[in-house]
Amino acid sequence: MANSFGNLFRIHTYGESHGPALGVVIDGCPAGLAIDENFIQTELDRRKPGQSKITTQRKESDEFEILSGVFEGISTGTPISILIRNKDQKSKDYSHIADKFRPSHADYTYQTKYGHRDYRGGGRSSARETVARVAAGAIAKTYLSESGISIFAYVSQVGALSLGKSHTELDLSKTEDNIIRCPDANMAERMIALIDETRKNRDTIGGVVTGVIKGVPVGLGEPVFDKLHSELGRAMLSINAVKGFEFGSGFEGVKMNGSAHNDHFYEEDGIVKTRTNFSGGIQGGISNGQDIYFNVAFKPVATIMKDQESINEAGESVIVSGKGRHDPCVVPRAVPIVEAMSALVIADYLLISKTNQL
Repeated sequence: MANSFGNLFRIHTYGESHGPALGVVIDGCPAGLAIDENFIQTELDRRKPGQSKITTQRKESDEFEILSGVFEGISTGTPISILIRNKDQKSKDYSHIADKFRPSHADYTYQTKYGHRDYRGGGRSSARETVARVAAGAIAKTYLSESGISIFAYVSQVGALSLGKSHTELDLSKTEDNIIRCPDANMAERMIALIDETRKNRDTIGGVVTGVIKGVPVGLGEPVFDKLHSELGRAMLSINAVKGFEFGSGFEGVKMNGSAHNDHFYEEDGIVKTRTNFSGGIQGGISNGQDIYFNVAFKPVATIMKDQESINEAGESVIVSGKGRHDPCVVPRAVPIVEAMSALVIADYLLISKTNQL
């Protein structure tokens, strides 16, 4: 089972949704980096459950412990280990599906592949695993900030409600102003109302998170198999419930002619820029210095509070009843996860560019 991600800036996550704790080991973080524990906690707080009426009501403080790799607030260059203890597990909420396969969950595939599974909240396949990624992403963000690289994400769509604006038309500093994490206040209200209505109907709904990376230097990525956008896509598609990834013009680009889609170069104050950015900041798999932007599509959460037909481990027809505490829409809490995975990719490729190792 693969539990590691990255090349030089590499993480290894561990733990289960209803186990004692989850955590991450970060290998490759350069020595001498000032580690701000308040910033790490802020990032974890953005992802934690129980934030609002449109998220799961599981109550986890997600307080963390740094076990190694940091001395007197500075990274030592040795592996950084971060532990987050579980405190509000209700494993009995899952006893009724111990031998049943929930529709669109990993139960059946996990059981078939490994012959044994932790049915309590999905165990290792639970989205709670992402708490470790966010902790590691906070370290990566700190490293990137020294190079002037900043990362943003926001909710751009819930169900059929789409923001329909480029990130350049938005004030991304307003993303945290509302519980849906959409920087447009009017659309945020409509999205929140839709999610709340869906929750009251005992159902779930999907959405899109848009990611933006600013300040990336020219030259990150490789031209063949290690393209920067392919690694970003791999990172995003590894997040639970993600069903799609597109960068730059994405699927909308197929509607355009090349004469309209091509990003023309010009020079300003000795810096090469493009007049448009349909390439999404990446050309030939290599960053070109413009903003990198992409969309990540999340499916509706598979656990719904309605009865569904399925089978059990014996192949018998059964009814699966939704119980427990679950998100009616995952995208508000997915925003910091998308940012974290972006930071891990860019930090890794920045180190590769500095050391010329891959």
